Amino acid sequence: MRDSSDTHRVTFIVLRYMRRPILVLVSVYAISMVGWAVIPGVDIDGDKEPLSFFHAFYFLTYTATTTGFGEIPYEFSDAQRMWSIVSLYAGVVAWLYAAGSIVRLLQNPHFRQSLAERRFARFVSRINGPFVIVCGFGNTGSLLARGLSDSGVTAVVIDINQDRINALNLRDYRVAMPGLCGNARVPAHLVEAGLARPKCRAVVALTGDEEVNLKIAVATRLLNPQASVVIQSTSEVHEEAIATLGGDVHIVDPFQTYARYLGATIGNPHVYALNRWLVGEHGANLADIPSTPLGKWILCGFGRMGRRINESLEAHGIDITIIEPAYPAGEEIPPNLIIARADQRALRAAGIESADGLVAATDDDAYNLSIVLNARALNPGVFVIVRQDLHMNEQLYARAGAHLIMQPSLVSARRILFLLIAPELKSLFERVRNARMEDEDGFLARVFDELNTIVGGETSPRLWTVDITEPAAPAVVSVLSNGESVTLADIVKEPDDCNGRLPCVPLVLRRKDAIEVMPTLATEIRTGDQILFCGRERAVGLLDATLANEYTLRYFMTGVEPPRGHVMRWLVGRGFTHTPS
Repeated sequence: MRDSSDTHRVTFIVLRYMRRPILVLVSVYAISMVGWAVIPGVDIDGDKEPLSFFHAFYFLTYTATTTGFGEIPYEFSDAQRMWSIVSLYAGVVAWLYAAGSIVRLLQNPHFRQSLAERRFARFVSRINGPFVIVCGFGNTGSLLARGLSDSGVTAVVIDINQDRINALNLRDYRVAMPGLCGNARVPAHLVEAGLARPKCRAVVALTGDEEVNLKIAVATRLLNPQASVVIQSTSEVHEEAIATLGGDVHIVDPFQTYARYLGATIGNPHVYALNRWLVGEHGANLADIPSTPLGKWILCGFGRMGRRINESLEAHGIDITIIEPAYPAGEEIPPNLIIARADQRALRAAGIESADGLVAATDDDAYNLSIVLNARALNPGVFVIVRQDLHMNEQLYARAGAHLIMQPSLVSARRILFLLIAPELKSLFERVRNARMEDEDGFLARVFDELNTIVGGETSPRLWTVDITEPAAPAVVSVLSNGESVTLADIVKEPDDCNGRLPCVPLVLRRKDAIEVMPTLATEIRTGDQILFCGRERAVGLLDATLANEYTLRYFMTGVEPPRGHVMRWLVGRGFTHTPS
C-alpha cells in the first residue's frame, strides 16, 4: 500500500523543529574541537602539542555523558583547562536547548497527529485478511464494530473525535480494530485506512453529517470500485445522489429501518425472535416469541421516526392516537393528533386506560422513560414499546419494564452487520416475514425446529458464508471436477462420527441468479455456489477442514477411508481391497 502524503509530514516536522538545535550542537562541538586543536598543551616529553581532532571529539563525548575519564592523552595546560570549562558549559547549554526543542516537538499537535497517521497506516498495511472501513464511531459504529469483532472481521475505524478513538483502543475486541482520529471526508485518510487495498471489503459511512457520508461514498467508488458502500442517510435528496453512484451501494435509513423492524415484529413476532438470536443478543432465545396486540395504540412522538412508525402501524390496521408537543406550523394537523406533552393528562385524553399498546418514540431517553412510567401507572397491562436513543442508558431501560426496547442505532448496526457478513440473510428474512407457523408447507416451523435442535435456541450462533471455489473449498472443487456429486450432507458430517452432523444449518444457497432458502441436505453442491451457514463456533473450523481435505471429504461421501500412501494406492489400483482404519 502506498503511503499518503500526510504520513511523510513526520520527517518534515522533525527537521523543521530540530534544525536549529542540531545546528547549535554541531556549531558548539565544532568550535570546541577547533579550540582544542589550536590551544597547545604539553606532552610527557615537555613538548608543546595540541590535541588532535579525534582526541578532542573523544574528550567532548565522554564529558557530555558525565563519564569523566580524566585528562588524556596527557595532562592539560591551564589554557586547555580554561577552554575545557568554556566548552563544557557551552555544551550543557546547547543540550538543554536541544532537549527543550524535543519536548516542544513531542507536544506539537501536528507532529503527534502525523505520527499517529504513520503508525495507523503501517498497522493497516499489515492486515492480511479482508477488512471493513467504518467511518464514524458513534452509537451505531460502536455496536457495528462489536458485531464485526464477534464475527472475526477486522474493522478500520476513522472518527473526528479523539475521545471516541481513545474509547476504541480500550475495547476488548477479538480481532484488531485500529483507529484514526481524522476527517473521513479527506481522501488521504481513507487511503491510510486501506481503501486502495484489494482486501478492503466495504466502507461504512456512519458520520452524523450527510454531506460527509456522500463524499465518503464518492471517494470509495473512485478509489476502489470493487468495495461495497454502506451509507447511513435520512435525507431523500442525499439518497437520490447516492443511488446514482452505481455499483454495490446500500443506503440504510435508521428511521425507516426502525419502523420496518417494528412493523415486522407486530406482523410476525418470529422475525423479532430470529433477528435477536442470529445477532447473538444477550439473553436471546428462539423460544422467546413476543405476543404483540393489535387493537388501539398510542404513539408518543411524531418526528421523522414517529412518522415512519405511524405509517408502519397503520399498514397493520392499528387504530393510532398520536401525542406530539411541537407540531410544525403550516402543516395540516391530523385528526388523531393531540398537541401536548405526553404527561398523564395527555395520556388520559388519548385513552391510555383502554389502550392495548403504547410506543414512546421521541429522541429524548429521559422523556421516553417518563412516558413509560406514566403509562404504566394508568394502565399496568398496556403493551409498551420504547425507543432507546443512547446505548449508555441500557441499565435504565432494562429496569423500565418495557416489552420491547427499540434502539435505532442497534437496529441499523444489525442490518449493516448482516449486509457485510451475511448478505444472503435478507432472502431468509423475506421468506420468514411472509410465513406463519400454521402454513401448510411448514417452512417457519422447520426453520425454528432445525435451529433449535441442531444449533440450540439458547446458544449464541455464528454466521458465515462458504464459497465453493478453489481457494476456499479445494477438496469440493477437485471432486466436482472429476464428475462426482457432492451434497450438503457430505460436508456437514461430524469428523469423529460420519453418521453424526456438525452443529450447523445451511440457511441460504445462492447459485448464479437462483437462491434457495433452507436447502435440504440432499441438495447437490456446484462450483461457484455460495452457502450461508448458521451454527456453533466449533463448526466453522471443522467445516473448513472438510472443504480443504479431499481424503476427509471422500470418507464422508463413501464411508470408506481412501488410501493415502503411494503403496496403498498402487495396491488398490490393482484390485486389492483396502480396509478402512
